Order: sequence, then C-alpha cells, then structure tokens
Amino acid sequence: MFHGLSAFPLTPLKAGKFDERAFAGLLAPLVDAGVDSLGILGSTGSYAYLTPDERAYITRCAVEQAGDIPVMVSIGALRLEDILRLADDAQAAGASSVLMAPVSYQRLTADEVYALYERVTRQLSVPLCVYDNPATTGFEFSHALMRAVAALPNVGSVKCGRVPEDVAQLRASLPPSVTLGISGDWQAASALRAGFDVWYSVVAGLFPRTALAIARAADTAPSDRLAPLWALFRQYGSLRVMAAAAEMAGRVEAPALPFPLRAISGEPRERLAALIESLALA
Repeated sequence: MFHGLSAFPLTPLKAGKFDERAFAGLLAPLVDAGVDSLGILGSTGSYAYLTPDERAYITRCAVEQAGDIPVMVSIGALRLEDILRLADDAQAAGASSVLMAPVSYQRLTADEVYALYERVTRQLSVPLCVYDNPATTGFEFSHALMRAVAALPNVGSVKCGRVPEDVAQLRASLPPSVTLGISGDWQAASALRAGFDVWYSVVAGLFPRTALAIARAADTAPSDRLAPLWALFRQYGSLRVMAAAAEMAGRVEAPALPFPLRAISGEPRERLAALIESLALA
C-alpha cells in the first residue's frame, strides 16, 4: 500500500468532540477520487490531542468508510503502553498499516529511538511506516539509524520530512521492500521526480483531485501553480490552513481543531479564500 498518493484528512471536532458526520463527509470524496491510501490520525488528524478510546473509534469509522482503499493509522504516543494498545486497536479495526513518529516530551537519543521501534514492531501484524518528523518531534534520523530501523521486521515505508541531498544513497541504505515517502506538500513533486515512491499528502485530505494531478504529472508544473498555498503552509502550518479551508467550504464546523489550536483567520484566511477560488482547487 505504500505507493502513489496517501491522503491525510482532518479529524474534525464539534464542541471539542469527534464529529463523525463531518469526518465521513471528508472521507467520501477521497474514496471517490481514488486516492491510493488514507492516512488517518496523523499530525493533520490531531492524533496527539485525542484519547486512545477516541482514536480507536475514529479508526473503526475510517476503515468502514474507506471500502477497498487501504487505511494507515498513526499509533504515536508518549507512553509505550498506549502505543501498543493503539497498535492492537488499529489492527483489530482492519487497518492495513500503522504510522509512528518517535514522540517524546524529552528529546530522545538514537539508542532510545531504535529501542522504541524494535519493541513496537515485534507486536505488529501489519506493516509500519517510520515517520522522520524533526519539526514536531525534535529528533532527526541519521542515515545509519534509519537503515537500522528500516531493517526491523514489519517496517514497510519511511516518511521523510525533507528531500535528502542524495536520494539514491538513502534508498540504497533501505531494504528493497521498504518504500520511500515524502511529506511537506511543497516538496512532493520534486521528491516524486527524484524517485520517491509515495506522497503522504495534507492537501489531498481536502483537495484529492488537485493532489492526484500533481502526483500523476511527469513535471512539477501543477505543483508550481500552488506556490502561494505552499507559502501559507510554511508560514502558518498546513493543519491551520487546511482547517480554515474546510471551515470556509462548510465541510466542518468552526472551530474544528482541538483547543487551543486555531485555523488561520484575518488577512491570511482572506488570502486563502482568494487562492482556492483562483486556483480552482478540487
């Protein structure tokens, strides 16, 4: 399942509680558009702000809604016991894979990160995507550590927060069965042209056909058109931007994000509205 376009939708809240109806409304267009997989409860899905019980229920809802499209579910958490429970819940719900970043309040060492993945992968019956997301976790994988973690049982993909200078060197360090994925939507077109296998996409969670056009293109032109949107992502964070887009489209109720997070407002929101109209995002 680790190929093509993986769409990461919001997890909409209503009065601080999971809005199942709005969530189903967000997933249906992704399924209809034919994205290659769904990434549920990632950073865009606000997983860190939800309880294990809420995450288990949301996972079941996503799998039911997804039909034949594979579902990947984040199991990241601070405590090992919660990670293992979330892994069990995801597998029991029928998730096709799980995603995990090395989340910690205290910044982890390389040995601690390896030990975490070694422990978790032993309990999995579905493949795991390793998420290198230093902007959020404060921890960045070295090539040596990524090579060691990728060689663990049940690892199926790595999700990189940036495009390395030498993609061929990184790929050569990974087992042949492990695919190479990119996040950070503004980097996706270049990464795919450089040989990445999968785009783990935020914009696809609301505008799947726009993202599919970028993912299927042989050049970067479709992505270059979205440069003003990518600039908003980099300045305010893609989560806040996409929440505002979903609110303006009436797809979710405002506020849709967990407190104290807020969708962009004021002049940036007005700029976003103009962009959505001018770019004919779909």
